Amino acid sequence: MIRLYIPSLFFMILMLLAACGGGDYIPKPKGYMRIDLPAKQYKLFDSTCPYSFEYPVYAKVNYDNDKNAEPYWVNLDFPKFKGRVHISYKSVKNNLPKYAEDAYNLAMKHMPKANNIDNERIDISEHKVHGLIYIIEGENAASPYQFFVTDSVSNFVRGALYFNFAPNNDSLAPVITFIKEDIKHLIKTFQWKKV
Repeated sequence: MIRLYIPSLFFMILMLLAACGGGDYIPKPKGYMRIDLPAKQYKLFDSTCPYSFEYPVYAKVNYDNDKNAEPYWVNLDFPKFKGRVHISYKSVKNNLPKYAEDAYNLAMKHMPKANNIDNERIDISEHKVHGLIYIIEGENAASPYQFFVTDSVSNFVRGALYFNFAPNNDSLAPVITFIKEDIKHLIKTFQWKKV
C-alpha cells in the first residue's frame, strides 16, 4: 500500500517543482496615484497691494497673517495639491542689490538637496517687470521653484513654491510642472500699481 503512495508522492513533488517556474522575477515598479489636473483658467488679483496679477481659479489668494509678515505679503494656495506660493513684497530704497542677493541666497539654501539650480531671466519691459526665476531640481528639494521681480526703482516681489508635506519631487513632477505654468502666467501678467 505504501509502495502505491511513493510514486504518487514523487509525481506530485515533481509537478510542484515544475509549476514554480524558473524565469527571472521582475518586481513591479512603484506606482503613484493618478493626479487629475484641472483645466487652466485665470482671474485677476487686484487689491490694495502695489501689484496685480492673474492667478488660477483653482487657487486662493490669502493675505499672509504670520506674525513676521509685512504689508502686501500674500499666499497663493493650491488646496487640492497642498501647495503654496509665498509672495513677499519689499519697498525699494537704494537696497535693490541686497534684496536680489537675499533672493539668490534663499534659493541657494536648497543646494544640499538639489541636483541642479538653473535660472531664467524675466524681462517684460512694457510692464517694467524684471527679475529671475530659480528652477531647483532634486528629489528632496523643499522648494522646486522660486522667483523675484522688480521695477528696478521702488518695488520688489519674491515668490517661492512649497508643498505641505515631505518633498518627493519625482512623484510630484506632474503637479510641479502644472503649477510652474501657473507661476509663469502670474509673472507674465504681473503689473505694478501706484498705492
